[in-house]
This record gives sequence, C-alpha cells and structure tokens, in this order.
Amino acid sequence: MAEPKIRKILTAVEEIRHEGGTPPAKPLKCGAVLAVIENPFAGAYHEDIQGFMKDLEPLGLDMARRLIEALGGEAGAIEGYGKGAIVGQAGELEHGALWHVPGGYAMREALGNAKAIVPSTKKVGAAGARLDVPVTHINASYVRSHFDAMEVGLADAPRANEIVLALVMTTGGRIHARLGGLKAEDIKGEDGLR
Repeated sequence: MAEPKIRKILTAVEEIRHEGGTPPAKPLKCGAVLAVIENPFAGAYHEDIQGFMKDLEPLGLDMARRLIEALGGEAGAIEGYGKGAIVGQAGELEHGALWHVPGGYAMREALGNAKAIVPSTKKVGAAGARLDVPVTHINASYVRSHFDAMEVGLADAPRANEIVLALVMTTGGRIHARLGGLKAEDIKGEDGLR
C-alpha cells in the first residue's frame, strides 16, 4: 500500500465550564481530531487488507500530536482517550477496524506510558454521519469518572469511497462525577484495568 490520501483534517476542542452544581476549579477539555482519507478498498472485496494498518501509523501519530497540542500541549495533562472510524457506504466495517492498531498505537506513543486499552467504535455511514467515540482513563479502564463519549462527525464526510478516522482525548473525568468506584488518584497502573 501507500501513504493514505487525506482530503481534510479537523481538530475541535470543547471546554466544559459548568454541568450544574459548583463550577469546577478548572474547565474540562475534550478534543477530537478527524482525518478524512480515501478508502483504498472501497467498491470491491479485498482479502488482504492488513498492510494498510502500518501505512496508517504515521497519520495516527500526527493526529495524536495535533490533538495534544490543541488541548494545551502537555501530554501529561491528558487523562482520557478513545478512537473510532466512520466508513463510507462503498466500504465495509472491517475497513474501519483497520484503525484499531494504528490509532491506539499513536495515542500510546504520543502520551508516553498509557496502559489502558483504547476504547473504540466504528460504523458504516453516509456523509454527515455522527459517531459517539467512547472514552476511558488512559491508565485504568475501571475508573468510572472517566467513562464518557464525544460525538464526532463532518457534514461532508465520509463520501462513499472515504473513511473518517477519529481520535479523542480529554483532560479529566466528567464534571461532578460521583458514582463511586476506583478513583484516578488510586490507580495502581499494573494491568490497564485498575
């Protein structure tokens, strides 16, 4: 395969200053970076698609670094992450699954020593389709305060022969999270779960 053909990249940051109750001392930032690429497998079934995962790694790293920069430039400030893909209608769900390895690798590489699995979702959709990208804590998947999602999408993508690749990061858990369970400050960091 070759370098992915990119039509556009979107970076967006949401700053949450209030969710009812007392405003937090520091706003929560949730960011997403989306890359709209040509789907090299659109329109026909291809048995061997795994090689494209390696081709996506440089793009994944670029996207992760862009997102960290948009959220303030400090990798150490990132506490949550997730990834996803929307495949255009001439593709198949498995084409979105190609993002699992390079998307997760990219965020772990850019963040340093993140231990938790990067949650993910994917779907096939038309231009304008939206995707709720799940988010968990970067070092322990069982931290309930960081169970979240960010809705992403673009009005003109994916076209039938495209894939929208998404990375999401947050600077903390939900505002006023109060459902108990493992707290971020109590993470042991041994297995990516606790």
